[in-house]
Amino acid sequence: MSTGSALPPRHAADMDDARRALRGGAAVVLPNPAPLTYVVAATRPQAVNEAKARPSGQPVALWAHHAGTRHAVTARTSLDAAGITLAGRLLAEEHLTLLLPLRVGARWPDWLAPACKDGRVLLFGARWQPLAPLLDEHPVLYVSSANRTGRPPAATPAEALAVFPATVPVLRPPHPADDPADGQGRRATTTVALHPDGRLSLHRHGAQDRPFPDPDAYLTDLRARYAPSPT
Repeated sequence: MSTGSALPPRHAADMDDARRALRGGAAVVLPNPAPLTYVVAATRPQAVNEAKARPSGQPVALWAHHAGTRHAVTARTSLDAAGITLAGRLLAEEHLTLLLPLRVGARWPDWLAPACKDGRVLLFGARWQPLAPLLDEHPVLYVSSANRTGRPPAATPAEALAVFPATVPVLRPPHPADDPADGQGRRATTTVALHPDGRLSLHRHGAQDRPFPDPDAYLTDLRARYAPSPT
């Protein structure tokens, strides 16, 4: 009896699979805690874009999970000391994606160029502790939402496995409780622009601003929660 030509089902990868992929320069799809969706990351920006089936030279976000990398980037922005501090907190604590203004005439290393466009740099800030052993091996990582262009990002392992080819490992959540049954309520990160004068503006709706009635309400709340402590 013929068994047909159906391919065997794919299974989510473990940490060793993800580690091998990143070390080899390939892309890997990684989970995030609720309410965030999966992301695709690699040490080469081209690998991120190829996994998403889009032009290899398209700008991607730099994953600012490493303090040294983050400081190297913010030192090249036109933010003052208070703005740099705010940017660090919004990345590390709010887990936003940030657009930061680059200083006119600043020179940056080659690894920063893929995240720069129109005088701004795009940084992704989430750092989930279960992924720390993997992330810490790669101070410079490029990242994007785990989707194909025009499609919503994957919110579950099953969705990610259906979207990406077998050459792109999908890391399973580290704990069974972290594996959402249907992904309802998960969104990509909110993207906020931080301007040289300290002003904040919403660039893209996402998980963090979703509970608020409008962008102004979220930004007002953000300013209140991250206002400098009185001296």
